[in-house]
Amino acid sequence: MRRRAFLLAGLGTGGALFLGWTLLPPRQRLQGRHAPEVPAGSGIVALNGWLTIAPDDTVTIVAPKAEMGQGIHTALAMLVAEELDCDWQQVRVTHSPIDRIYGNVAALVDGLPIHPDQLDAPLVRGVRWLTAKVAREIGVMMTGGSSSVRDCWMVARQAGATAREALLSAAAEQTGVPIAECRTERGVVVCGTQRLRYGSLISAAVRQRPSRVVLKTPSQFTRIGVSTPRLDARDKVQGAPLYGIDVALPDMLYAAVAMPPVLGSRPLHFNQQAAMARPGVRAVVALEGTRYGDPPGVAIVAESWWQARQALPALAIEWSPSPHAALSSDGIMSTLRERAMRGDAFAFRRSGDAEALVNAPGARVMESLYEAPYLAHAAMEPINATARISRDQAEIWVGTQVPGFVRDAVAHVTAIDPSRITVHQYQLGGAFGRRLEADYAAQVAMIARAIPGVPVQVIWTREDDMRADFYRPAAVTRFRAALSPTGNVRAIVVQSASQAPFKALSQRVGFVPTMRGPDRTMAEGTWDQPYEFPAVRAAHAEVSLPVPVGSWRSVGHSHQAFFLESFIDELAQQAGQDPLAYRLALLARHPRAATVLRRATDAAGWNTPIARGDDGLLRARGLALHWSFGSYVAQVADVSIDGAQQLRVHRVVSAIDCGLIVNPAGVTQQVESAIIYGLSAALHGEITIENGRVRQGNFHEYRPLRIDECPVIETHLIASSEPPSGAGEVALPPVAPAVGNAIAVLIGRRLRQLPLRLTSRAVRGGAGT
Repeated sequence: MRRRAFLLAGLGTGGALFLGWTLLPPRQRLQGRHAPEVPAGSGIVALNGWLTIAPDDTVTIVAPKAEMGQGIHTALAMLVAEELDCDWQQVRVTHSPIDRIYGNVAALVDGLPIHPDQLDAPLVRGVRWLTAKVAREIGVMMTGGSSSVRDCWMVARQAGATAREALLSAAAEQTGVPIAECRTERGVVVCGTQRLRYGSLISAAVRQRPSRVVLKTPSQFTRIGVSTPRLDARDKVQGAPLYGIDVALPDMLYAAVAMPPVLGSRPLHFNQQAAMARPGVRAVVALEGTRYGDPPGVAIVAESWWQARQALPALAIEWSPSPHAALSSDGIMSTLRERAMRGDAFAFRRSGDAEALVNAPGARVMESLYEAPYLAHAAMEPINATARISRDQAEIWVGTQVPGFVRDAVAHVTAIDPSRITVHQYQLGGAFGRRLEADYAAQVAMIARAIPGVPVQVIWTREDDMRADFYRPAAVTRFRAALSPTGNVRAIVVQSASQAPFKALSQRVGFVPTMRGPDRTMAEGTWDQPYEFPAVRAAHAEVSLPVPVGSWRSVGHSHQAFFLESFIDELAQQAGQDPLAYRLALLARHPRAATVLRRATDAAGWNTPIARGDDGLLRARGLALHWSFGSYVAQVADVSIDGAQQLRVHRVVSAIDCGLIVNPAGVTQQVESAIIYGLSAALHGEITIENGRVRQGNFHEYRPLRIDECPVIETHLIASSEPPSGAGEVALPPVAPAVGNAIAVLIGRRLRQLPLRLTSRAVRGGAGT
């Protein structure tokens, strides 16, 4: 077993694995085994693992996080530049090499199944401290979980501050002016009357070893907290080759892949000779499939991608019978419902004897069952990768959220030592969790090794991308609430059922091969919320099904927020209370949540009557609040229904508290992005399976939100002195329940299935209806 797997397996047992290593130095993440690459003879100096400075004063930030439209490269550059005091116009960003100093500590720590109210408990703080040490030791590079700014908040600033101190020391040494009398401003060290450019000091600065580094206080920030345009905006507007699909290498060949039409099928026979006779075809490669989840199939390599794609039918593949040929969405949902109705599941939260109160003879119980389907990622850039494999070395050009896992996948397929594998990282045209996988790396490596020394680029079609995805799991959650004679909640019992996406992903990439205990990712969004009830039991059951599943934007929060916030509205209705007042009463000890809720409802005019629209249609407002990834978001949606029973979302007002905000413009953009992506799922998103086949293949069957369906989005940022928390995913979970709660006001009944449709199929009642 690998060392990192051993360490994590120890944490996964539910106890703590104490190892006898010494305390890691405070700035252990500043300098790695591999210095950032700089051109020979350029004079560029790496002052630490996070930045380089050139003689012309250009500052290049080394970014370990994948840029996939969320603006993280700009945010990380702002963190470093703030402490470095450099000229922002001189700042550039490049991708980092693979090194453990860039490992994501925050994602691993925040992944512990700990309720937010318990974070200050001494034992919990100890467990989180130990987990952070393990995370620094193993250094898994990963972009996800809305963790990038949280993870780099301190280390990126320390990198900038340490470099600044080195430059100050070098300038003081060169001028003879005491360092206490030197200062920095916009890329210049000022020592008395002398002004020395950073670029002129780098050779001396690299020899300095600052012993004490003091970070700025928020009152001293000049860059952090200021809305800043993205550094890559010009390149994107001008169509610069930023993405993996843009890679073009000399003598490059292209591959198209035939993948199983039915889950679990494999190619038995195919006509290689016929395919080789087609124009431009250079090779036909049988694909075995690997542990990384890349399906078995057949690839055709040709001089152009179109030639490769056009040659696929000539293979005339005979596929094996599948053990899942009878699999259907109806059967899957039936299985999940049955599992959600049973009580034997792992409880993530337990306070009081909720089960006894709900099951007591004569108890007044309100019950509802909620359901959500599988969802595809449907990123604009389809799956692609380029690789060149030689006898003892390999290169891969790819956009990925997990460069280390990509390197491991290539090593697994080729048996080449990872130290001789180079990963060229590119930006991603969307990902939403799909590029946390490494199946595309294993697949392209398997194809390219058949043509040694020649670069091969594999590109999936939209249909390939949608039908060979790792889906957001379908899920069912059952709510039961024991009510007092006056309608107050005495106890609430929640049980959900789904597949386990993180456990599946971990097993594919070999991250935690012996992971024990439950997968919290699909239960999150119920047990971890701030609402306080006298007694609670929130449990989740894992269900084994043959559908490939993985991480999807906001993971379990994406559907559990709809389930819980809809049920909260049901509880408010039966109690005869306003949904806002009802929620505020449950948040007495959570002022941040209450503040967000009040800001959103005040801005939306919650307490004023909603007018008919210009179209004459009656409108209603719906409200939702959700905590995820350390942040609070409240949303109010204005909704109407026309005579053809078509839903229309006119306006969404959001308030977000995500701690101290690095780039307000970036956070606002991410809120808007999450709302649009969330509305696509809430109104249209659904992957269905029939006879073992995924039915949807393109956007006419798996609809994204159209521009004429997009509502007016109004975002309010809550000023906070708390450390930064997540922003990339947190505005997605509340939008479905906000819309669903507005629909319930309009039609007088509750929609308990996603996507939201005004059909009898979409209405699954409960005892509280």
